Amino acid sequence: MIIKQISVFVENKRGRLAEITKVLQDNGIDIRALCIADTKDFGILRIIVDNPDKAVEVLKEDGFTVSLTKVIGIGIDDTPGGLYQAMAELDKEEISVEYMYAFLSRCEKTAYVILRVEDNEKAIEVLVKSGFKVMSSSEI
Repeated sequence: MIIKQISVFVENKRGRLAEITKVLQDNGIDIRALCIADTKDFGILRIIVDNPDKAVEVLKEDGFTVSLTKVIGIGIDDTPGGLYQAMAELDKEEISVEYMYAFLSRCEKTAYVILRVEDNEKAIEVLVKSGFKVMSSSEI
């Protein structure tokens, strides 16, 4: 259950996020999750959308630097220690997490997390075996 994440290079100047989100809006693309990491001069916008292939196409057509990355999404208990349990299982199997971000859940008592790891298939196997819900694109 691999999820396609879009990464967009964003210059740190007023209006750039508005431009990106307008392109998505104008093409009927819905954002499901996002995060942004920035420096003084630029940022990387990471988004999960309902139609990643179309999003990449239209963003590139509009001049944005875009790439696709394969990530996984999991549901964890929205309680103290919920995230720790998932991280501990990955750590036991020596799976490193490059980055992660959380987003709103449609399900009460569940938190959703997007993970970028070095080996998606191994991480999925470990997490499923440990009782975590690995999400598909359509569930986000």
